[in-house]
Amino acid sequence: MKILITGFGPFPGAPFNPTEPLVAELARRRHPADVRRAGHVFRVSYDTVDRELPALLERERPDALVMFGLAGRTRHLRVETLARNALTRTVPDAGGKLPMTATIAAGGPDALRLRAPAQKLVMAARSTGVQAAPSRDAGSYLCNYLCWRAAEAAGAAAPRLVAFIHVPRIFQPSRRAWPKSRSGRPKAGPGCAPLITLDDLTAAGEAIVRAAIAALRSTR
Repeated sequence: MKILITGFGPFPGAPFNPTEPLVAELARRRHPADVRRAGHVFRVSYDTVDRELPALLERERPDALVMFGLAGRTRHLRVETLARNALTRTVPDAGGKLPMTATIAAGGPDALRLRAPAQKLVMAARSTGVQAAPSRDAGSYLCNYLCWRAAEAAGAAAPRLVAFIHVPRIFQPSRRAWPKSRSGRPKAGPGCAPLITLDDLTAAGEAIVRAAIAALRSTR
């Protein structure tokens, strides 16, 4: 079995994207032993996604595609269930490009469903102590654009499972001014979910990958 795990690099407003080191760590792991993992980090660019996604799918021919992206305003992991036929025309990509239209596919459906057991992936993430929930809104930026292109590819052929997980910003130890709890874990502000570390995110990501593998095996 082959599983392709992807993330994104930095983009305007997010000079550090935690999905980049997350993908590197998840792709490096070799469990289960009969599963080959491959990792790829996209530049936050529409042209890059259009060029690299088809090439990746052709080269790797994955059974599962598990994608991660940063949502700076979210407070928990979001397992996306839909790709929206929408493009933002106010935020440029990392190359400064703005879409010419407000939709991805002119005359297409409002949304495409992602081929993934969202609730199982949510429960897998929660089993590590990280807050997670299903989501029906992947936004209108590059994460949603990649979701749409991946859903199109899965509708035509492989992969059999396509999942996208939005992750929150993580606690970075260099920010020593952040208050700490007795356990040493950073405290969140009033009304906010507890902040998570890269280790927390990696544990949740690994649980999601294993849940995706188990879901594929159950449908063979």
